[in-house]
Amino acid sequence: MKNNKWMFKRVLVSVLLVLSAVSGVSAVWAQYPDKPVTLVVPFAAGGPSDKIARDLAEALRKPLGQTVIVDNTAGAGGTIGAARVARAKADGYTLLVHHIGLATAPALYKKLPYDTLKDFEYLGLVNEAPSVLIGRTTLAANNLAELRKWIADSGGRVNLANAGVGSASHLCGLMLQSALKSKMVAVPYKGTAPAMTDLIGGQVDLMCEQATNAVPQIEGKKVKVYGVSSKERLSLPSLAQTPTLAEAGLADFNVTVWHGVYAPRGTPPEVLARLNAALREALKDPDLIKRQEALGLHLVTDARLSAAGHKAYVQAEMARWGKVIKDSGETAE
Repeated sequence: MKNNKWMFKRVLVSVLLVLSAVSGVSAVWAQYPDKPVTLVVPFAAGGPSDKIARDLAEALRKPLGQTVIVDNTAGAGGTIGAARVARAKADGYTLLVHHIGLATAPALYKKLPYDTLKDFEYLGLVNEAPSVLIGRTTLAANNLAELRKWIADSGGRVNLANAGVGSASHLCGLMLQSALKSKMVAVPYKGTAPAMTDLIGGQVDLMCEQATNAVPQIEGKKVKVYGVSSKERLSLPSLAQTPTLAEAGLADFNVTVWHGVYAPRGTPPEVLARLNAALREALKDPDLIKRQEALGLHLVTDARLSAAGHKAYVQAEMARWGKVIKDSGETAE
């Protein structure tokens, strides 16, 4: 009998200790965040992803009640920065802002230093950025129908610029070739700026680039524009009359460069909930909405703003782009 009482007391003490520990942990995370949060951007400063991250950081500052710092960790098509976050302490203070490249990297690279679906907690999709198909001003073609004929008659000698393997322009270019069933000569550059410079100079023929980067060149009449890659036309004054590539003849063509936010695997549920709530509030910020719309970007308001919806969308993108990349044969080491 005494032994039973002793065992009962021992079990009771153990349970109380566990409950006390759990309560203590919950109390700690209830204070999150109590120091600055870092958004890791896996690309160089000054690019579209960096711009988006900095605007998002400002919008997150109020709902989180903390400073949000942007840290650029560029290299290897975004895989270095992504790996850094995958290995970071899972406490919610180091997050990743990445674009469509997170979904295409598994097909582009033979070996990645992280598992896209297992090594991250998905916090929500932020926005979608359409691309535009642009060409040098000396091209004879003035619309997509004329351009398609010119490409068909070129015998595969069309030079298609991109900002490097895995870049938005590279991916859009692959989808374009797939839709046209025409192989072009890929001309990779170390970034958007040099690619755009050569397109303006007439050294290359075409480029499928994010609207955020192409609009100034279109407005300055330094390039010709043939179509928008999204499902709907853009409301920007310089592109309002530009048809989508789908309505111009490439049925179902839809390429957008989306951005999402991620935390390291194992981040506490309380922290993930806090971050998702802050993200939802940030995307309602009038200043953020205004800045994003001025760039031709669409903020996400649908189910992809949830963890489950975000992850399901990335999985679908991995499957879609995996086939396009495999068929193209254009992969990185």
